[in-house]
Amino acid sequence: MRRITGKAKDETLIELQNATESQTGSDGPAVLTAFRINLHSDENGGNSVSALSERATLPGQAETEKLQPNKDTVFFRDGVRRIDYVLSYVDDKDGEKKQEWRREFEANLEKQGLELETEDKSDSKDQKTYFLKIHAPWDVLTTYADILKIKVPFKLNDIPRGHDVPLEWLSHPFRLPEHIMLPQPDYFTYPFDKNKTDFFLISDKDTFFPPSTRNRIVYYILARCPYNKEVRKEKDKTGIKRLLSNGTYTAAFPLHDCQYWKRARNAECESERYNLYEHWARFLCFYKEQPLNLIRKYYGEKIGIYFAWLGFYTEMLFLAAVMGVICFTYGVLSYEDNRSSKEICDPEIGGSIVMCPLCDKKCPFWKLNSTCFSSWQSHLFDNEGTVFFAIFMGIWVTLFLEFWKRRQARLEYEWDLVDFEEEQQQLQIRPEFEIRCTDKRLNKITQEMEPYLPTTSKCVRFCLSSATVIFWISLIVACIIGVIAYRLAVYAAFASIIKDPLRKIQVVGRFITPQLATSVTASCINFVIIMILNFFYERVAVWITDMEIPKTHLEYENRLTMKMFLFQFVNYYSSCFYVAFFKGKFVGYPGDYSYMFGKLRNEECDPGGCLIELTTQLVIVMAGKQLWGNIQEALLPLMRNWWSRRKGRHHLENHSSRWEQDHRLLNFSQLGLFYEYLEMVIQFGFITLFVASFPLAPLLALFNNILEIRVDSWKFTTQFRRPVASKARNIGAWQEILNAVAILSVVTNAFIMAFTSDMIPRMVFLYAYGKDASMTGYVNNSLSIYNIYQIPAVSMPEERVNWFDNTTSTCRYRDYRYPPGHPREYNHTMQFWHILAAKMTFIIIMEHVVFVVKFFVAWMIPDVPSVVKARFKRERYLIQEYLHNYEVEKVKIQMSASFITEQSSEISSMTDKQEVLSECL
Repeated sequence: MRRITGKAKDETLIELQNATESQTGSDGPAVLTAFRINLHSDENGGNSVSALSERATLPGQAETEKLQPNKDTVFFRDGVRRIDYVLSYVDDKDGEKKQEWRREFEANLEKQGLELETEDKSDSKDQKTYFLKIHAPWDVLTTYADILKIKVPFKLNDIPRGHDVPLEWLSHPFRLPEHIMLPQPDYFTYPFDKNKTDFFLISDKDTFFPPSTRNRIVYYILARCPYNKEVRKEKDKTGIKRLLSNGTYTAAFPLHDCQYWKRARNAECESERYNLYEHWARFLCFYKEQPLNLIRKYYGEKIGIYFAWLGFYTEMLFLAAVMGVICFTYGVLSYEDNRSSKEICDPEIGGSIVMCPLCDKKCPFWKLNSTCFSSWQSHLFDNEGTVFFAIFMGIWVTLFLEFWKRRQARLEYEWDLVDFEEEQQQLQIRPEFEIRCTDKRLNKITQEMEPYLPTTSKCVRFCLSSATVIFWISLIVACIIGVIAYRLAVYAAFASIIKDPLRKIQVVGRFITPQLATSVTASCINFVIIMILNFFYERVAVWITDMEIPKTHLEYENRLTMKMFLFQFVNYYSSCFYVAFFKGKFVGYPGDYSYMFGKLRNEECDPGGCLIELTTQLVIVMAGKQLWGNIQEALLPLMRNWWSRRKGRHHLENHSSRWEQDHRLLNFSQLGLFYEYLEMVIQFGFITLFVASFPLAPLLALFNNILEIRVDSWKFTTQFRRPVASKARNIGAWQEILNAVAILSVVTNAFIMAFTSDMIPRMVFLYAYGKDASMTGYVNNSLSIYNIYQIPAVSMPEERVNWFDNTTSTCRYRDYRYPPGHPREYNHTMQFWHILAAKMTFIIIMEHVVFVVKFFVAWMIPDVPSVVKARFKRERYLIQEYLHNYEVEKVKIQMSASFITEQSSEISSMTDKQEVLSECL
């Protein structure tokens, strides 16, 4: 194959003509197919290049411009061969070594059968970038389709689709046009076999393999093609990844089929990118269904599965959000029935109760009614409806996971992934593993020599990797301890801002207590620390995973997934776990407080309870993460586009070539989808693990995900280069992580309701200690008494104002202990043990009830719908029958051909005998 460069027009025409003439005579049917338009366009034997040039010429152009091909195209200059991949590079002044690598790499690509065409740097806008266009001819495609066992159609699917659903007309406003939802007919498929080409539905060899399959095959070749001479044995000099990392090439990518805001000029281009933008990526389509089949056809099954999962997750969030709003509304409407808050706000009750100082030295005595607003806030989230919502979310998680399995099974059938073997795609050995592992051993299954990593090396790498992960998790724990120390130290500063202990608790502003101010600032600091640690650990996780040299792509992704999620789990949730299960639980009492580091007194919960602080922590971290993520994903690319317009680059896109336009786009890395999953799974943890403290969390997640779907689709369609299509039958290791989070969420919500919420103490008082089955007197009952004169000097306020006028000698604190003067003073009362027993009983009952319901629901809902099972069995039967008939017909043809051959040989022998006899006569 002669490579074509973009220099003079005459040279180009001569090269094209020579290539056509020489390849037509030597390469046989494959080349005849590639150039059939040229050969049939001029019956009189005229110049085939002229006819070929006219193919890409727009009407109305001058005759001299007809020789100039349209650059906004996905074809070679001949207008016939499709561009399957593009490489770009820049000539360095001292890049002789890189030039040699490029020459060897491109020569090896040509030996593999790929066809190349180079665009000179003089034709690019920056006058310094070369573009190498790659085309895979039919022979190459069929060879590697056979190797990769790519499934291709052999018969139109004649199984009728499902029946119409009742009231289907209600969903019409949310539906997309039929040609968008079903961009291609439904076929029965079978792994491609190069020796059975007549078995498959090959009507046009140019379009038989879709562009997504073509670029996947070319990338497979690029990833394994060496860039050294055959005489040298340098295993590390292999693959496009290394050439990109060492700067030999600056980019490698398949082309989008058109500009996203208008259709392609060439009628043979599918303009699928335009359809995706018009019906999917625009935010005004937020209420429409997603064109999953078109996404799968354009980007591949792996990206299609991600958007299918994200869309289904968002749909299921709608039910959880509705229930959360109902629970929150109940808290708002039951304001007037909140007897505890009324007693706290009552000047005669809460105004007469003097509370003990909340910190040493700086904090004064304070009146209980100063926490009136805080108690009302707490009631919004800490009410009877919260228990119901916590149980509901435990069941909702199961429904979500089970129904997703069914949706996933349906997609596996519709996208032809049922028989997809991981060994074909995901379990292919990574080129990095082949390059770095020089030792080989016999594979017992394939009986072939394959590279492997020695056990000693594997153990050393595993130990180093584990030590690195433990170090970073320890660093997170150290940061959390630092934030706790900040909480303990800064509380006294907030408490001493206002020096008016007579009237109200020390406040910052009108409604913000020192506890709330401390919690908010500590949460913000914690969020900043989380983002900083994320920035570093993401790179560390990739580095240690590369160091382990996983054998397969699936193994690589699974290892990285577990490392990243373990880190993110500790990073994002540790502060929430502290507030939910540790804060306020180990405080002690006024005469015997517990101290951290021997100096910092352990902090108590907000006067309204610990649940409102957990709500504050959850809202800040969850909302902050979602806001920051949306800024990174949407605003930064928008600013980049605005800056491009300022520099005039957007205007140049109308005059640039298709490869130059895509070259300016962002590269979609191999781990791009990984971070999208990670973001959503972390959000899933927020709305399940701690949802009992904030019923509106699913609503925030729903709004975020509606935006997330459109932002991600907009990025894929307009901001990223077209990624290499890859297959996946499920969401991989994320499924197991979701299952683990779902089980853990039942435990955490049960403990939150028992130990963080005040629900159990209120219920125990109502049914065991209250008068006339009412909550009257609950506030007084929940506060213990301490003698002010027994407070140690280290805990007594610095400014001892005679504010109590000798009218009281006691203060109150949150606990259940005997009063001073009792034989067991300051020891826990029996009510404390009753409440503790009730809490443990509630945890056991709630966990068992939810788990029993979860397992029952999981058992009742089969993973694969019966309709899909039946259709799959029917398809299997038809495929076997069709294959059997094909083989029988093939044998018949062979037998008839051999019979005709034998007859012809007998006739010829008889003729020979007659000729000999006649000569003798």
